[in-house]
This record gives sequence, structure tokens and C-alpha cells, in this order.
Amino acid sequence: MDIVGIGTDIVECVRIGHMIEKHGELFLARVYTAREIRYCQGKKHATEHFAGRWAAKEAILKCLGTGWQKGMCWTDMEIRNEPDGGPRVFLGGAAKDRAKDLHIADILVTISHCRAYATATAVAVSK
Repeated sequence: MDIVGIGTDIVECVRIGHMIEKHGELFLARVYTAREIRYCQGKKHATEHFAGRWAAKEAILKCLGTGWQKGMCWTDMEIRNEPDGGPRVFLGGAAKDRAKDLHIADILVTISHCRAYATATAVAVSK
């Protein structure tokens, strides 16, 4: 297994909270999948969870080496939780195509958050 790319991001939770307050469902549907929205809204500190997934998606884009070019959409990346609670990355659309082009077998991600900040690191690995 070889490392193909690595990315990290940090975001202020209040920034994501303001985006949710200002743009509501439009913002949520543009950035998060329906599954992610349900997960985060089911948490006591939903804004922190939304911010964590935002940071994870930014970190994934960095490890793919694309940023927001090449037709990438926020919802091309989904963060789900494994039964043990750990986050797992699922790709679709342009993000999946880019991963295939780079021979990426998996993207490992870790997310941390507190009241003020959320951070994530993603590592893309080949077979």
C-alpha cells in the first residue's frame, strides 16, 4: 500500500453555523448528502458534526490534488460512520473518477471537533 496523497483542513464551527443559518436547506443540500444531513442533525452538537464533514471533504479534495476544479461537487464525497463509529469515505461523480485515475484504492479520514473548530486529515492510498 502506497500513499498517493494527503490533505488536511480546519474550519471554525461558527462559520458553518452561520452558513446554515443564512442559507438553510439550500446550503445543506449543496454541501452534504441526505445521509450526512440526517446523521449530523441527529447529533446534540449538529454544527460541530457538519463542520467536521466540511473539513473532511476539503481534506479529501487536497489529497486528490484537485481543489474545486474538474467538475468536483461537495456531494461527490460522502462521509459515513462505520459500526464502530469511525468515519469512512465514499466517492461518486468526478471525485470517484479522479480517484480511479490516480489508482486510489481507499481514502482514510479522521475528524476531530470541539465547540470552536473542526479539523480533518485524509490520506489516499493505492492498492
